[in-house]
Amino acid sequence: MGTVTLGVSIAVPEPYGSLLQERRAGFGDPAAHGIPTHVTLVPPTEVDAERLPAIRAHLAEVAAGVRPFPVRLSGTGTFRPLSPVVYVMLAEGVSACAWLQERVRDESGPLVRELQFPYHPHVTVAHGISEEAMDRAYEELADFEAAWTCSSFALYEQGSDGVWRKLHTYEFGGCGTVPAVPAQGTPVDTPTPAAG
Repeated sequence: MGTVTLGVSIAVPEPYGSLLQERRAGFGDPAAHGIPTHVTLVPPTEVDAERLPAIRAHLAEVAAGVRPFPVRLSGTGTFRPLSPVVYVMLAEGVSACAWLQERVRDESGPLVRELQFPYHPHVTVAHGISEEAMDRAYEELADFEAAWTCSSFALYEQGSDGVWRKLHTYEFGGCGTVPAVPAQGTPVDTPTPAAG
């Protein structure tokens, strides 16, 4: 059956997701259009394809026990010189993301794995490009702000072309009527005013 490369992440909703993706492309990051804008919960992980049903069941179970939480992005940070990454920082939602990724990578679950670095939730806007371009990303997005209520996470698979594609969105159990995050590039429906 072979192996698949999976990732679990929180999508950055529109209009922010596409905006940051376009900015990432504008800084010269060739991976920009193959990676939806996100906050990582589980980094790229190679697994046996036959484990997919167990992984899906595990993620559904984790999501069922989570309540929506606020996320706010504000300003930029970098992992340089340790790692060639510039990112938009989470100003709110850090502890909730940290708690959630621990549940997803639980030792008793099918997605257990060691992390290369300590978990630090963020939204990558430049990776592995020239120092000058990373400096530009750091400076030009320093005033970036966005906020939303996180009500789901998603399972993604990386194709042989390097593009990440969403396999499934897992809505949180305490969601009520909070709408799902629209797919990137999909316009957000705006309510039509009532006649009269």
